[in-house]
Amino acid sequence: MSLKTRLQQKSILVAPGVYDGLTASMATSAGFEALYLSGAAVSYTRLGRPDIGLTSVTEMTETMALIADRTDLPVIIDADTGFGNALNAQRTLRLYERAGASAMQIEDQTYPKRCGHLADKSLIPVSEMAGKVRAMADARNSDETLIIARTDAIAVEGYQAAIDRAESYLEAGADVLFIEAPQSREQLSGIALNFEGRVPLLANMVEGGATPITGAEDLETQGYSIVIFPGGIVRAIARTAGDYYESLRKNGSNRPFADRMFDFDGLNGVIGTSDMLAKGVAYDRNES
Repeated sequence: MSLKTRLQQKSILVAPGVYDGLTASMATSAGFEALYLSGAAVSYTRLGRPDIGLTSVTEMTETMALIADRTDLPVIIDADTGFGNALNAQRTLRLYERAGASAMQIEDQTYPKRCGHLADKSLIPVSEMAGKVRAMADARNSDETLIIARTDAIAVEGYQAAIDRAESYLEAGADVLFIEAPQSREQLSGIALNFEGRVPLLANMVEGGATPITGAEDLETQGYSIVIFPGGIVRAIARTAGDYYESLRKNGSNRPFADRMFDFDGLNGVIGTSDMLAKGVAYDRNES
């Protein structure tokens, strides 16, 4: 089922964050229907750096292609600001679409951008962002490819300005709206009421961020169609990795940490090593 078709259903779509083939395959095995690839997660894991616009379109495209090789689930990918003007945004869409993405999220921050839950963001004019949305809509090869327009205006210009910007982006051709970093449940509900029945809405849950953490069922009741948890997996793994390295340094062995990690066979089971080796042997023997 395509992402576009799935969003016609009433039930909310939960898209966990992934950042490589391993996390994508594990999220797929866990039973999710779609995945989310954020620029923040790629910056955290590939660069070991914060989400302040350091990742490139090439790094994002390469990561998307590796994930698409590992899962058939639709992937929503972060396009940041489009990595430049409207023409850059078009190129970003074409690259992402060829790499296997089902939806691209573009935002109205200036470049270089920063995480939506960091302070001191700045925005481009409404007309410039609307032009990027139109440019991306013109560039897509498939009508199944969705454009998600994000505004960071709440923290910069206020709640009503964010609503007004989102209206402009919807008029420009956005398929989904994403109003970043609502600061209260009242703002979350107000956004949903304002766009009820007109366009799918995406909510972003960031642990420790500006928006109160709200469960998928509650967000569905309010009127949201998608909820993403973009960086949760990185925060979970980073916490575990810190504990692991500290334990190894202290003990000189992994034995004290054994109950918190896969052994050799356990990880090979997760990634399907035996099945792949057997498939390789069958091809070598030209077996059907």
